[in-house]
Amino acid sequence: MRVRQLQLTDFRSYAHAQVLFDEGPSILVGPNGHGKTNLVEALVYLANLRSHRVSSDAPLVRQGCEQAVIRAEILHESRRLLAELAIVPGKSNKARLNRTDLKRPRELIGALKAIAFAPEDLALVRGEPSARRRYLDELLCARFPRYAGVRADYERVLKQRNTLLRTAYLAKKTGGRGPGGAEMATLDAWDAHLARHGAELMAGRLALLEDLTEPIGKAHSKIADGRAEVHLAYESELGGDLNADQDVLAARLGAALAGARAKEVERGTTLVGPHRDDLDLRLGSLPVKGYASHGETWSVALALRLGAFELLRSDGTAPILILDDVFAELDATRRERLAEYAEAAPQTLITCAVAGDVPERLTGARYDVWEGEVKRVL
Repeated sequence: MRVRQLQLTDFRSYAHAQVLFDEGPSILVGPNGHGKTNLVEALVYLANLRSHRVSSDAPLVRQGCEQAVIRAEILHESRRLLAELAIVPGKSNKARLNRTDLKRPRELIGALKAIAFAPEDLALVRGEPSARRRYLDELLCARFPRYAGVRADYERVLKQRNTLLRTAYLAKKTGGRGPGGAEMATLDAWDAHLARHGAELMAGRLALLEDLTEPIGKAHSKIADGRAEVHLAYESELGGDLNADQDVLAARLGAALAGARAKEVERGTTLVGPHRDDLDLRLGSLPVKGYASHGETWSVALALRLGAFELLRSDGTAPILILDDVFAELDATRRERLAEYAEAAPQTLITCAVAGDVPERLTGARYDVWEGEVKRVL
């Protein structure tokens, strides 16, 4: 799989942009703030329907404009796909595939598979659990696009349930009588929906983690020269053994929700479910977060992304690899290890402020990016 052409309209700093890409490495060179990362961010958004830099859509639309449009021509074996996405902050985004309107933007997931590594990925190791949940869910959806619907269903039910809990919380806080029988019956119904969708999402994450463990371990061993092994484990409020089928997980989640009901009404929010789970990362027996050195943190973050790349490739479709301003952050050894993976990808897009930061072995097309203008020079 590779991107042949990218077109942007009113995306970030670009009123209009059109870039043709070749197979192999393509290096985008330019000072910070001139737009090189905006180009690869558009492809990350097209693949995941989320940016790897910001949590909301508003910054993606050029100032003074109502929407941004991303178009990409994607080549996969003998197929040619034209994927288009209109980003409209505050409203529903619109997507088309081969000029056919899609009912929901999430139906576009899978048209482009991309693994991106950027300095922001240190948050996978050092940051909050939400970053690690997002990592799992984006990879899960990339492998099996139907999980985009599962995740959306879970988030919809969670929002409705939290609204009901918030109403109950405010009623008690203001001296009201609290939720009555009708409200509790409604909450029971939402519990059943949350348990069903939540168990499906958890089962998908757990199966993914089982498949991920080996490629992440191999990637880390290569990057870190065989030093302390990296270990991954799924952490859930359910506790105990999570190696159960989906129906059992749903029953356990339903029981946990019932047990937490009083606390949830007191706090006005849902305290149990996959939206609170985490991915525990360890080097040897010690947690990576709080114990790992700066270099070790980079190695684990790299292993998470490169393990994901290898897993998708083993499924039969090698994704494009995006390396966004990372070579300058790495020592010589990690640069060379990363370059080996970049060579193996059918297409690698690299951004950097200084071309000399990129290992010489990654020869290919070069683009100079200056004040929003993209010019191919090699």
